[in-house]
Amino acid sequence: MFGRRPDATLVRDLSAVRRFMPFISPRRNESLVYLAQTFDPERALAYLEELNVGRPPERRITFFHLVMHGLTRLYHERPRMNRFVAGGRLWQRDGIWISFSAKRALDDESPIITVKQRVEPTHSLPEMVDAILERLNSGRAGNKTTSDTEVDLLLRLPVPLIRAALWLADAADSLGLLPAGMIHSDPLYASVFVANLGSVGLEAAYHHLWEHGNCSGFCVIGRIAPDASGRNQVTLKYTFDERIEDGLYCARSLEKLRERLENPEKN
Repeated sequence: MFGRRPDATLVRDLSAVRRFMPFISPRRNESLVYLAQTFDPERALAYLEELNVGRPPERRITFFHLVMHGLTRLYHERPRMNRFVAGGRLWQRDGIWISFSAKRALDDESPIITVKQRVEPTHSLPEMVDAILERLNSGRAGNKTTSDTEVDLLLRLPVPLIRAALWLADAADSLGLLPAGMIHSDPLYASVFVANLGSVGLEAAYHHLWEHGNCSGFCVIGRIAPDASGRNQVTLKYTFDERIEDGLYCARSLEKLRERLENPEKN
């Protein structure tokens, strides 16, 4: 409160319309904008092949990593994308945080783990990948995060108490009183959530945003597959909370991401 919370600073230089938008649309899922980009990934794939020379197979850099690195640079260069609404006000997030889900193993019965990682725009792509793989391997080894432990404890309670606990947490968050430890461990308090449906051979789909937490963007990566002309194409689909910034700023930001993914050797 009073202009600071554990994960952000209050944005003060806003137009009256922008300040009023959280009251017109108080819920995140009333405020969604959907955007899609389809582009040729061939240069990106060739670039990744060069980067992977000499790297062990288990530490290969993939198109998924390239997208996350591009998003990291994007949120650094276009900081108004890294905002969120809480308590009817707009906040500028401290740092860039990316959350993503992965299977412990590629089969139907394997549980999904969710990883939240602070990413640094000064890191090269290999440096970012090494940090992410270290965190991901810890999760796949069965090591529980603070958030996992909190959820396990909550699930021991009766359903009405679970709902009451979540209501209290969301109320504390709206007042800026939620402890930093709870925020930093929760994957729904992130700049963007990324899902790689292409890794399991699926097309990209639009994903909702959660009311819990303060994640303002979701990016879904589809499979790389040939189009009618035989050229490979990939589609990225975004869900975006328009209360944090207008659609033009978002669209121009994502065009910068497209340029970076189509010409990765220039970055």
